Amino acid sequence: MRGDSIEFAPRRRGVHTLGMDSESTRAFLLGLPLVEETLQWGNNLVFWVGDKAIGGKMFALLNLDADSNGVLSFAAGPEGAAELLEIDGIFPAPYLARAYWVAMERWNALRKTDLEARLRAARDIVEARLPKRTRDVLAMPAAERRKLIMARQKELTKRGKRGQA
Repeated sequence: MRGDSIEFAPRRRGVHTLGMDSESTRAFLLGLPLVEETLQWGNNLVFWVGDKAIGGKMFALLNLDADSNGVLSFAAGPEGAAELLEIDGIFPAPYLARAYWVAMERWNALRKTDLEARLRAARDIVEARLPKRTRDVLAMPAAERRKLIMARQKELTKRGKRGQA
């Protein structure tokens, strides 16, 4: 159709239409290596590097409730947090800001590719800080690791600490 022009809506600073949503973010996070998911603290999906039963650490939190805590929080590191906090729609994550976590107020605060890169980095930042014993378990062959995690979960359940681990 020659001569026709396509008009694009004017772009507002810090607002992107090619963002992610909770389902696509969850699928992306679960596709990263050694990532586990739990439902905690009300209606929050928490993503861990390694199972928490073996000392895994969380790196992202997907808020499924519509509240003032944002839609997604994640570890950003000191430099990453400083950069991200300059963007409209991103603020210090409640309860985790001192650990350089940020929260997104809405899904379109970052482009999809930017968010994916930041979430990969969050996972890597947290993995680098895991204790040696946890990294050793994560380095095991998958079947052996699963067996160890199941045994540890069983032990924690027996002691009544599963929800506290």
